Amino acid sequence: MKCKWPSIAVASLLGLRCTEAAGRPPNFVVILADDLAMADLGCYGQRWIRTPRLDRMAAEGTRFTHVYSGTSVCAPSRASLLTGLHTGHCPIRANREVQPEGQMPLPEGTVTIAQILRQAGYATACAGKWGMGMFDTPGSPLKVGFDHFFGYNCQRHAHHYFPQYLYEDDRRIVLAGNTNGGRAVYSPDWIMERVERWLRDVRDRPLFLFLAPTLPHGRYEVPSEGDYADRPWPPVAKAYAAMVTRLDTDVGRVLDLLTEFGLERHTLVLFTADNGSAFSPTSEVARLFDHSMGGRLRGHKRTLYEGGLRNPTIAWWPGTVPAGRVCDEPWAFWDLLPTLVELSGASLPLGFQPDGVSIASLLRGGAAPSRPYFYWELHESGPTLQAARVGKWKAVRAGPSAPVELYDLESDPGEQTNLAASHPDLVERFLAIFREAHRPDPEWPLVDAKPRSRAAQPSRTPTTR
Repeated sequence: MKCKWPSIAVASLLGLRCTEAAGRPPNFVVILADDLAMADLGCYGQRWIRTPRLDRMAAEGTRFTHVYSGTSVCAPSRASLLTGLHTGHCPIRANREVQPEGQMPLPEGTVTIAQILRQAGYATACAGKWGMGMFDTPGSPLKVGFDHFFGYNCQRHAHHYFPQYLYEDDRRIVLAGNTNGGRAVYSPDWIMERVERWLRDVRDRPLFLFLAPTLPHGRYEVPSEGDYADRPWPPVAKAYAAMVTRLDTDVGRVLDLLTEFGLERHTLVLFTADNGSAFSPTSEVARLFDHSMGGRLRGHKRTLYEGGLRNPTIAWWPGTVPAGRVCDEPWAFWDLLPTLVELSGASLPLGFQPDGVSIASLLRGGAAPSRPYFYWELHESGPTLQAARVGKWKAVRAGPSAPVELYDLESDPGEQTNLAASHPDLVERFLAIFREAHRPDPEWPLVDAKPRSRAAQPSRTPTTR
């Protein structure tokens, strides 16, 4: 894998240094879109959906082509990002609802990047969608390192773009214009107003913002389809395109505010998404917007093929992250925690060992770190999915007794040709990884592709998100 550079002297880019010497550690803004496909952005080849701010962000920063989510659904992917643990170790490995509102919480004692940075003196906030524990549980965002929270706690509630209420910290804020079926307040607007207010309040301190917009997750609701209204597309495609463009505009608002404050050269902004496309590759929307990227990506959300795991990812830090670079080096969500720890100068808690490795050097234009493997699990309804990658090789299986599928991503990025029969040695190597990387947990047993008895069902029901 290589990184492609613009026509600028490579030596000058490699000589760039981050701005810790300016007297305070750098700021971090992590923006996590919801169900955004890699192909939805112009800088990744999208023809129909306008994303001018993200395209500009890529031109002014580095665009990555092989960044992997924690897994291919919402809650465990987000948990992996915040905890630095892959889903063989992460305490959340599937979406699980807890009635009447919320999801299975992060357990007591969970280490997060927000906790580490707050202890190092950072102002911290989470905005958008949480989905890892209501406020009366140990998984509340306010109990795992965030000073403030704005938005939806519950994933199911986050399906509504004109909700009757949202949360500011742990206080329920009633949106009076949305009661009785009203559509006066579009939730992304309310959330962005709070984000901008918070950024203004804390701009003189080191800050960490985890901005997790619900856009463009379904429901596909938007106040106006804008330029897409007259397109000869199905209504869901028009709404989806308008939501992606609105997300693009909101990212621009954050970048503009950082520039207004003079913080652009002192802030790492990382834009990514929580999993692959929510649309089946055979669906009208996926075909219209080419979510398979010309057949280069197999699968989508809830699979562990590349189309379910790989995300559009852009790093922006003028003067530190090289501009105009396109990088094919792979890295994963669980690398974020050790990366921000290194860049901030903070320390890991005693005894805590993340699964990720720091990509600070890669962000600056240097080499990618070495690692033994990438690993994923998914425990939704049906068999437990497992996957791993070592170098160019990728293995996938659906259940502990299922056959291993083996793909050469270098020659077969679309994962079409299963080479397991001709490489038994590699199959054995991946089986060993599957055993090593899965930490047994009674909540997350490895399940085969057959119906489980009622007694073996998990205590919390899978969601459809």
